[in-house]
Amino acid sequence: MTARNILSWSPSAIVFDCDGTLMDTERHWQEARNITFRVFGLKPPAGFADRAKGIHYTECGALMAEETGKPDLVDDLADTLLTTFTALVDQDPVTMPGAAALVRLAARHLPLAVASNCPREMVESCLDRAGLLSSFSHVVVAGEGVRPKPEPDVYSMAVRLCDVPPEEALAVEDSFTGMDSARRAGLRVIGLGPCPPGPDAERADLWVASLADRELMWWARSRIGA
Repeated sequence: MTARNILSWSPSAIVFDCDGTLMDTERHWQEARNITFRVFGLKPPAGFADRAKGIHYTECGALMAEETGKPDLVDDLADTLLTTFTALVDQDPVTMPGAAALVRLAARHLPLAVASNCPREMVESCLDRAGLLSSFSHVVVAGEGVRPKPEPDVYSMAVRLCDVPPEEALAVEDSFTGMDSARRAGLRVIGLGPCPPGPDAERADLWVASLADRELMWWARSRIGA
């Protein structure tokens, strides 16, 4: 699927990631990771932020413990990470550029869902404070038998709840972890951020610098609901 093809296509449903896609929370995760490392007197390994992006907070805690040689701290690291992140988000919930406009436009014509690795209460609270929660028909999160990204479960369940075949649904994601999850579930994918070099570019059908991208908004106005 090329960018030209996806921009001539009309989806039957759109499933959005939350962190870093709808809500500007990736910086909060980064700060929470740094604070958690400091609380336990640990030094972040080189490149840790890239490896941790998009993964479930429990997996992040395990990764922190593994890479710092502190296997006995897995649960403590994960709990501190989540508590710290929640406090940071409560202080500063901000939407990503273009997110609110795209969601509100799409919600007038299509079923929308959120697929996230974050706890439900956090996702719904963030979206509610941003005035976007009512735009979504469904919020799907990892847990209770639903495996976190990069497993396909959250996206598979989201399209099932939207009552559309996966090949007719579009995922919007900012992390490789999430893109891989959506791909494995059979969705087409818009990647948020600079197009990476090499094979990683194939993780998304179309890359946009932001959801305020002029070509993306033109596509949304002309193709969604068509």
